Amino acid sequence: MKRNHWRLGAAATVLAVGIGTGAAARDTGLRPGWSFEVAPYAWLPSVDANLRYSLPPGIGGSADVKADAADYSAQFNFAMAVGATVRYDRFTLLTDIMYVSADAGASRVEGADIIGVGRNPISSSVNVSGSTNLKTTLWTLAAGYTLATGSWGNVDVLAGFRYLGVEATTDYNLAVTLLGPRGNAGPSFGGVGRVSGRDDIWNGIFGVRGRINIAQSGFFVPYYLDIGAGDSNLTWQTFAGIGYQSGWAGVQLGWRYMSYDQGRSSLVQDMTMSGAYLAVNFSF
Repeated sequence: MKRNHWRLGAAATVLAVGIGTGAAARDTGLRPGWSFEVAPYAWLPSVDANLRYSLPPGIGGSADVKADAADYSAQFNFAMAVGATVRYDRFTLLTDIMYVSADAGASRVEGADIIGVGRNPISSSVNVSGSTNLKTTLWTLAAGYTLATGSWGNVDVLAGFRYLGVEATTDYNLAVTLLGPRGNAGPSFGGVGRVSGRDDIWNGIFGVRGRINIAQSGFFVPYYLDIGAGDSNLTWQTFAGIGYQSGWAGVQLGWRYMSYDQGRSSLVQDMTMSGAYLAVNFSF
């Protein structure tokens, strides 16, 4: 089975919290009682996904589409995210919601598996044009507990869930038409058309997060790692970077990576999102 491979680059300014910063730990340890954190940041992820569309019931079967976008930011439609971290002594509750919509040009159908016809690979020479729109919703909710803290930083464990909703639509223009088992009278796939699909993916996650302070300089290293499963065979996310905290405000620069591994019957066969982020965090 050929898979749909596509790489996108996106710039999304979002409001997200806690899951990316870990700034609730001070140089002298955690603050007693209640504390809160917000951190608006910009994330520029690239997306590498393998997708398989189900064809309409009149045709039956599936189709693989390849879409590439050299300049995804130029075709970026909309993005937003909001999150929060609430801490009480060693206990935390964090959430993060992100939504991105963007277009990927230079799409083409790579193959179709039509019921009664079988597998038909389609060469790039018969792909006249195409475009793909991807809408992605990502929501994480987790509770955490601080295992260790001090002037060196902190280590928290967390458990919760992550939801990934993907809605993809591809408009294609093929110079060839694949006919069904009844010839011209049967179902066909080709010419000008559209295929679309949606996946709702829920996974439980377990992870660790925190920060490592660099002496008494105000600089620190934030880190995060989670792993989980459920609707996915495996999903995991990690990031790390360098930050600077002065009182209630700070800034950090780092790299974030997220991966999903799905079954072959899903719209999303597998997907990764990775890229740099720049955050400004506020604690109170």
